[in-house]
This record gives sequence, structure tokens and C-alpha cells, in this order.
Amino acid sequence: MPPAAIRLQVGLGTDEGEGGAVKFAICNETFGDCPVERAFDFAAQCGYTGIEIAPFTLATYVTEIPAGQRAAVRQAAEAAGLEVVGLHWLLAKTEGYHLTSPEAAVRAKTAEYLIELARFCADLGGRVLVFGSPAQRSLPRGVSKTEGMNFAADVFERLLPALEEANLVLALEPLGPEETNFLNTAAEAVELIGRLGSPHVRLHLDCKAMSTEMVPMVELIRRHASHLAHFHANDPNRRGPGFGNLDFVPILHALSQIQYDGWVSVEVFDYTPGAEALARQSIEYLRRCLNELPAAS
Repeated sequence: MPPAAIRLQVGLGTDEGEGGAVKFAICNETFGDCPVERAFDFAAQCGYTGIEIAPFTLATYVTEIPAGQRAAVRQAAEAAGLEVVGLHWLLAKTEGYHLTSPEAAVRAKTAEYLIELARFCADLGGRVLVFGSPAQRSLPRGVSKTEGMNFAADVFERLLPALEEANLVLALEPLGPEETNFLNTAAEAVELIGRLGSPHVRLHLDCKAMSTEMVPMVELIRRHASHLAHFHANDPNRRGPGFGNLDFVPILHALSQIQYDGWVSVEVFDYTPGAEALARQSIEYLRRCLNELPAAS
């Protein structure tokens, strides 16, 4: 679970324009139950310009977050100089929703909830909905991958009008087989994206998840460049960039080569180092990697 709080003692300055066009964000659950105003200020002091929201950090169900609280979160981000990137962990902590359920009523209910999440994202000024939620997408017993694709397409097709109306992007996140048995590879996610045939449904890549694929990370980035809408930076050890052995210089170089102009958002799962260290050292490491990129030829 995220840490209970952070002390918010920062001594890191930022260099205006450092890193060129790369935009760094951080996921808000990193900061545990710290008040959003303090967490957002801390992130901004570290040098992040974006914040990504996990809805469960505000309420178990997004329908329980009133208009006033939504406005306050957006205002807190703006006051800190942060852009709300969007949402992730869309179905975490919830019950009764499932992407690949064989029951039509469950799929309809799931689609309606995703529509509510799209409205919430728009209220915060976000643009991206990252669909990971491994537990709520895994194939139930007796459901084949083909059937799972059909059921997932059914849910997402119902969501499309809300995405179009708010000009949002649903970014499908491949996850490793230790987390789920559905959409384990970027190729499988792209297959579903192609089936939906909408510019509002694209690909999300996560370094920890990519480490489980047979295809090298850099090749995955290049191969799926035309579909890529969002990117999570983390180490296979579940901590932040620079907290393990994964070299981010080739990764950032590949993103530069494909002219990726989206966010690079720090997401961690092991909070042992503490929120301050994770937030500050992750962006420091990423900036060092940017400085080591080969010069453009």
C-alpha cells in the first residue's frame, strides 16, 4: 500500500526547459494519504509538470466524488503548476465490474462505470484513461481469449461516444502474465485497438510490464509507435526509474526517435524507499538519462 504520509522537505530545483520536449508526470498514489495540495506542490518542486490520478485515492467509487471535490482537485493541480494527465487504476478497489464477463448485464454495468470515469477525467481536465485493472479484466474460467476479445470490445464500444464527446483517449495497457491472463502483450492490445477502429482508443506501455515480453522494450516502442498514447516509467523491481538495473537511456532514446510527444509518467508499486525519495530520485535519474542521449544525427 502507499505510504501514509510524506514530510515534504524538498531541496531540488528545476531547470526551465531541461529535457526538451519530454514531459514528466507522477502518479498521485505515490503520496499515500497526504493532502492533494501538499502532494501536488511537492511533485511540482521536484520538477514534474503533470499529475496522474488513481480514482481510488479519492473515493472507492468515482460516483462518490462530488463536483466540489473534483473542482478542488483540479484547482490544486493548477495552483501547483501541474497538468492533470488523466486517470489510471480505473477499476481498482471496486466490485461488480468486469471487462471480460460472459454476463451481458455485468459488461453493460462496467461500460456505464467507465463512462462515469470519463466524465470525472474531463472534470479534472485530464485527457487519458489508462486501462490496466488486471483483476477486473482477467478471463473468467471457461472464457476463451477470442470470447474475451469480443466481450472487451463490447464494453469499450459502449464507452466510445463518451470518449468522443469529451475528446479523451482510452489507453489499453498490456500487463504481464503474473498479473492477468488477458492482453499480456502489446500486440494483443493493438489487435483490440484495431478492432475498435477509433482514434480515441490507443496503446499504453509500461516498463515493468514490457519486461515480461519476449520482444525487447526498445523494439516494442518502435514497433507500436503509431498507436502509443501514454507511457509509464518504472523498474521491473516495482520501484521507480533508477531504483533498479533497467537502463532508461535506450528507452528515452527510442521515444525520442519515434517523436513521442505524450507523457512519461512515473508509476511505482513498492513504496519502501518512501514517497520523497521515489518522487525526487526518479526524476533526477530520468533527467540524467536525457543528458546521455545520443546527439541527433
